[in-house]
Amino acid sequence: MSDDATASPAEERGSSAKRLGASLLGLLQGHVELFGIELQEQKADSLRLLLLGGLTLICALLLLIGLSALVLLLFWDSARLEALIGLCLFYLAATLYCGFRLHHAVNDEDSPFSATLEELAKDRERLLP
Repeated sequence: MSDDATASPAEERGSSAKRLGASLLGLLQGHVELFGIELQEQKADSLRLLLLGGLTLICALLLLIGLSALVLLLFWDSARLEALIGLCLFYLAATLYCGFRLHHAVNDEDSPFSATLEELAKDRERLLP
């Protein structure tokens, strides 16, 4: 018998440990890469939403100022005070509605790294009996 054909139990354990270590490192590398990709996507999405939200807010405020001035000019002689009160009530209702929607959007958000968490859960299920 040659030494190449038969290996001692200590060598087999060492080889198994190396394979297990390599498998765990490969698994960890995949998770770290997935986490990095998701982090970049979240950063890009957040920046895009912030810019679009800011521009939308500026345009909406300019529109509201213009419409408010138009309403006040139209009712300046006949019902100036009523028009101003109506505008204030409208703005109050719009503010409450937007605040309510914002509160629900913040609280109903999914986990930003859901794919990574799902992969970790799958790996845990595969490794545990």
